[in-house]
Amino acid sequence: MSMIEYEAKVLDIDPEQVARTILDKGGADLGEVLQRRYVYDIEPGDASRWARLRDTGSQVTLTVKEIDSDAIGGTRETETEVGDFETANTLLGKLGYAPKAYQENRRHSFTLEGAQLEIDTWPRIPVYLEIEADSRTEVVRVAALLGFDESSLTGENTTKVYDRYGIDLSGIPDLRFDS
Repeated sequence: MSMIEYEAKVLDIDPEQVARTILDKGGADLGEVLQRRYVYDIEPGDASRWARLRDTGSQVTLTVKEIDSDAIGGTRETETEVGDFETANTLLGKLGYAPKAYQENRRHSFTLEGAQLEIDTWPRIPVYLEIEADSRTEVVRVAALLGFDESSLTGENTTKVYDRYGIDLSGIPDLRFDS
């Protein structure tokens, strides 16, 4: 099923301080995982649409992301669970999709008042907070509860976040913590 993703990021955070604030406000700590993903072009040259195969350690999903804008709610996501990370990558290869990149990040997950909060650590850039909720209004409300005003939020995808730090993510075919 396709749905609009209401999500925003707060860049360059202090992860320990943000985690404490989430917990102090009544949030629940869901733990930390290493995520692995393959990213595939749907149409070469169209950066507004891509597929992602992601392993969160407990679930493997295949997702198509379609970006209309950098606004909160500017991304449409169609996602389904698949069985095995490497087998799904092999099947996609047999269908003609070669991954343009392999990427890793560490994700520390929380819930707070119905919102999903993720402290994301990616190689080469500062840690950021991702806030996802059922509406734009809820994203902004939960951000304010944590002390972040609306002007500190961005709906930019990870590729654009890397661009902010002068890194062309499309030029990194293998992004790992040990590289």
